[in-house]
Amino acid sequence: MQRIRVRTAQNVEIAYELASIGDRIVAFLLDIILVGFTYMGVTSLLSALNIPVTTLFSYILLIPFMFYHLIMELFFQGQSIGKMILKIKVVMLDGSQPSLGAYVLRWMFRLFEIGATTGMGATITILINGKGQRLGDLAAGTTVVKLQQNKTVKRHELIKNEEVNYQVTFNAADRLADDDIAVVLEALKLYKTSGNRHPVEVTENKIKEILSINSDLPSVSFLYTIVRDYNHLTSR
Repeated sequence: MQRIRVRTAQNVEIAYELASIGDRIVAFLLDIILVGFTYMGVTSLLSALNIPVTTLFSYILLIPFMFYHLIMELFFQGQSIGKMILKIKVVMLDGSQPSLGAYVLRWMFRLFEIGATTGMGATITILINGKGQRLGDLAAGTTVVKLQQNKTVKRHELIKNEEVNYQVTFNAADRLADDDIAVVLEALKLYKTSGNRHPVEVTENKIKEILSINSDLPSVSFLYTIVRDYNHLTSR
């Protein structure tokens, strides 16, 4: 299982599972099949309507399909239909959503990597790069990760059965932003699923720095307490 470590805007390091080369190839093949059947459907419909499909016209019809990956990834948050099925998506190396420019760069390089070299150039680059990047990804600063590692963490997944008469431990917790709490929850989830304490410890230090507080609580207990305090203080 290959992973890439990214550093968020809150200066917390989080590991994402990279999409395997197999996942990416299968997603690509599914997209090719979809585009191919759609193209054949369009040409068959035109023929049924007695509209002649000349060689030139058939090439013109291909132009919209050339933009398939760019349009899909731009409007569906880094996913084509093949990527949706395989549950993978395009992200920036810092885990954020790619910009329009990044998507365009990936698409432009795709025409060469996959079109001119029949995918071999992209495959070789991904295998030797170490960060799951083909040339287009290198130019755009993107990679492709497993969607399961990139889900938004819901508070109710970790914080359940909140006490009605809850006693706040850290009154300063309400100074945190929702983004800060999201990072805390992500760190806790990573610890819960993998046992990796590093994100928890880094997040603990960052929260203490933001709130200017000290605590003798263990790192995990401290972060759970911060989230409970935040929920209680901001829900009043």
